[in-house]
Formats: sequence, structure tokens, C-alpha cells
Amino acid sequence: MKRVIIIGPCGSGKSTLARELAPRMGLPLVHMDQLGWQAGWVETEKAELRARLADAVAQDQWLIEGNYGSTLAPRLERADIVIYLDFPIRLCLWRLIRRIARHRGQPRPDMPEGCPERFDLGFFWYVMNWNTGPRVRTERAIAPWADKVVRLSSPRALAEWRKANRLG
Repeated sequence: MKRVIIIGPCGSGKSTLARELAPRMGLPLVHMDQLGWQAGWVETEKAELRARLADAVAQDQWLIEGNYGSTLAPRLERADIVIYLDFPIRLCLWRLIRRIARHRGQPRPDMPEGCPERFDLGFFWYVMNWNTGPRVRTERAIAPWADKVVRLSSPRALAEWRKANRLG
């Protein structure tokens, strides 16, 4: 596995898993949030985001974590494997609340400087509605590459997959 994607609902643990797996697999790590945001919570222009992502995807090896549905296609085309953390939304919401409390006022390791963690009702609502919107779009996007997708439905399933693949 030289090119890995990790996707899933916000709060599923994509960034944490990526930070653990990238060094074990010897892969450079790319966080989509670092490409997609600039200081002050300013979104990167779409053309610039696509250019930044194209540079990353053109490399021979990478582990890219994050959804950013509009950017999935170029990643899926080159990926060897897609790890889909398809965890229950109630777990993701709990993890999201815990993450906000832990990092409040400071940027997380997977975010650019100048983007301190904060509670955002719109973002929380987005996660609450994952199953009726973002999930549907994600499922549609990954369907043509189903043979590359490893869907893990719980932290236990993830732990078993990691053990079976000697990745933890």
C-alpha cells in the first residue's frame, strides 16, 4: 500500500488514525484540512485547493485523510486502498464534543496555524445530518472504486483490521 485514503464522518478518528498509520507505513501524511483552510478559518479557493491536492496526489506515495467530497475523484483514481471509518454518528458526535473541549482555542495537529478549535453549530449540524447528506454523496463517489474500499463500522472492527494487517 503506497497510496492510502482515510475517509469517514467528522469525529470518526480519521486524523488520529492517519497520524498513527503514516509513520508505520512509511508514507508522507497529507491532511485535507491543512490544504482546505488558511489562518482565520478562511477557506482555500477551490482552484488553489485542487492545485495543492494535485501536487500531493502526483507523488508516488501518500496517506491522505479527509473527505472533501469534491476532491475525492483524483484521490480515488490513484489510491491503492480507501479506509472508510463508517462509525455510528452518535460516537462521532461524542468524539467531536471531546475534541472541541480538549483543543478549544488552539489549532489541532491536523489543522493549519491560525485555525483554533471552536464550537460551530453549523458544523455540528452537518455531522448530525451525515447519514442523510454527506454520507449519500460519499457512498456515490466511492461506489466505482468499491474494490479498494475497506469499510470499518466500529472502533473494534478498526482494531481487528489493524491487527490483521500488522498496523497496530
